Order: sequence, then C-alpha cells, then structure tokens
Amino acid sequence: MLPAVLPSTAKTAAGYALPFQYSSTRNRPILPFSTLPSKRKSNLVSLRASSSMIENNEAPQIDRPDTFLRESDNDLHSSDESGKTSIRARFEKMIREAQDSVCLAIEAVDGGAKFKEDVWSRTGGGGGISRVLQDGSVWEKAGVNVSVVYGIMPPEAYRAAKPSASDSVSSIDVKPGPVPFFAAGISSVMHPKNPFAPTLHFNYRYFETEDAAGEPKEWWFGGGTDLTPSYIFEEDVKHFHSVQKSACDKFDPSFYPRFKKWCDEYFYIKHRGERRGVGGIFFDDLSDSYDQEMLLSFATECANSVVGAYIPIIEKRKDMTFTDEHKAWQQLRRGRYVEFNLVYDRGTTFGLKTGGRIESILVSLPLTARWEYDHKPIEGSEEWKLLDACINPKDWVV
Repeated sequence: MLPAVLPSTAKTAAGYALPFQYSSTRNRPILPFSTLPSKRKSNLVSLRASSSMIENNEAPQIDRPDTFLRESDNDLHSSDESGKTSIRARFEKMIREAQDSVCLAIEAVDGGAKFKEDVWSRTGGGGGISRVLQDGSVWEKAGVNVSVVYGIMPPEAYRAAKPSASDSVSSIDVKPGPVPFFAAGISSVMHPKNPFAPTLHFNYRYFETEDAAGEPKEWWFGGGTDLTPSYIFEEDVKHFHSVQKSACDKFDPSFYPRFKKWCDEYFYIKHRGERRGVGGIFFDDLSDSYDQEMLLSFATECANSVVGAYIPIIEKRKDMTFTDEHKAWQQLRRGRYVEFNLVYDRGTTFGLKTGGRIESILVSLPLTARWEYDHKPIEGSEEWKLLDACINPKDWVV
C-alpha cells in the first residue's frame, strides 16, 4: 500500500505497498497509505536512533482536518487567475472523496463491519487518514488510505520515487543532495474471504519536487487499478477490464492497450514466470506527453470508476458455496501475492531500504496465505485456467 505516497510508490499496498504505521496509543494497526521518507541523518547517528526517529515521525490526531496542505500550497479556498484551486488542493479533494465513496460501498456490501479510522500528522509535514476493515462478513481485510506529505527526502528516496531516475544510469552515478518534495495519494487493497471473489488493488498519486523557492520543479502522476482473482469468471474479468477501458477511452484511445500492457509487465513475478493476477491498468510519469489538467482529470476518472468496476463482481461472488479445496487454492494464490509484494514491489522495497517499520510495511498483505511444495494444478482444471491466464496475459476486451 502507499503510505506517504513516495511513489509507486512504494505500491501499495497493496499495490504499491508503502510502509504503514502502528498506533501505539490505540494499540491497533493503521494503514498509513503514505510512505514517509526518512530524514537525512549524520553518519554518526546510530541505526537504532535512526529507526526511532522514523517510527516517531507520525502522531495520532483526534480531529480530521479539512486539509493537510500548507497555506502556501494554495488551500481549498484559494484560486488562481482561472478561478481554479491548485493541482495539489484539487488532488487532495479528489482522493479524500474517493476514500469516502469506496469505504461507504465496502461497508454497504459487507453488511455490518465498519472501517476503523486513524488520522495522523507527520512531523516533517502533512498527514493522512488511514482506514481498515478487518474480519468482516465479506472481507478478510480491506484498507483504504490517503496521505498528503511534504518535506525533504534523501537522494535514494528520490531514485525510488521516480521511475526514470531509478532506471537511469546517470542518476545512479550522480547522487544529488536532499530533495524538497510534495506527495499525495490514495492506496487500497481488498482481500475477500470467499475464494470466488477477487482481490482488488488500486493506487493513484501525485508527486512534485520543489525548487529553492518552494515552486514545483518536477511533477508526475501515477497509479492504476488491478484485479487478482483465484478463479476465472470471464464475465467478471471482462466487466472489470471494460470499465478500465471506458475510463481510458474518455481521454485517449491509446491509453487502455498501453496501460494494460504496462500493468501486465509490472505485476510480473519473475521467479515464477507468471503475473500476480489478471491485470488492469498501470501508468507512471506521463508529464512529458500530457499536461497536469488532463492527467488530474484522468486520475480522477480512474479513481471514481473503482466502485463500478469491483462491487458488481463482489455482489455476485461473495455468497457462493466453496470447499476446503477452493480455499486452499485461494491461499496458494495469496502466497503469490505476498511474493510479488515482498520481492518486486517498488513501494515495499522503498520502505525496507529506508528503515520503514516492518509492521507498517506488511499491513497490505493478506491475513493468511499458503505455500505447498511443488504444487501444480491439474491441466484443464479451473485452477489451471487461472494460472494459465497469469502466465499468458489475455486481451479481455477489444
């Protein structure tokens, strides 16, 4: 999942799993959707002291603020010459509204369980709202988190945050100094109990680096929505991908095939030779080709399409009868989910490399998973069909 949204951050969670924090005052886990970049520390500071500083970087808050933005960020009541509030303000408004709508939809389907909420502030700047529903009637675990953070990040965090920086040889050779940044995002993972109901992950984020005057120097949007079933129901997968395609087609007909391929490539478990699920869409840093207004609208459309893409599938599958064998297969597929998040996910590796709290980083994982030695489904079985779709990505919609 994505804590301070240090991107792809650090995915989160569940998709891009970013580090999560633990609320010692309430003695329960919270799902910080944001990745908290660690402060630059002297080589003389001990590892123990560094870890302590990171863990104490968030503080629980009683009240939910209207905004986590600074006044200088052009708050929700200010506007530019065109009458629009800042990109930062509008993106924060979007992710908080998306968090509310998704949580309401999840609670309505679950029929009784409620999200626990933690509001937190970050010493370095900003804060977030973390919500988790656990052991409900439909969902084993569901987390929906938003964060808006800013401050200074070390060069290694910048390289983990920006895809082009991490992939560039020159960026590896040249180590810049601390980078002022702003990051906001929403990240979510949904793990249902019924093995016929699929897991969902989505994450949308906005990131900026700043110059000495606090003005944006670089900026980019990123994110995506993907589906991870244990059993293939073609009508469900086609519905899910159709919603993704519809959202993309409103902006550019090249988006869906391009971002679907990007998603298939990103969620690839190299040591298994298979994908984590049946994909969806994924994109990162399109600033060279599109302007902020267009990408803000696109990210908003994608986030607002989550409920329509996912809830109809859950409604059809949540009460289906299943056997112990079905549940065991779901546990094996969740093992693959764990393997991807811990080995390949940029958000998870970012959190581990920068001293994030282990309990926080792992919140995006399912409550239960299973590994069997040399397990192979019978060819032609329903389990084999799912595995085949993960090994050989399909075009679900034209």
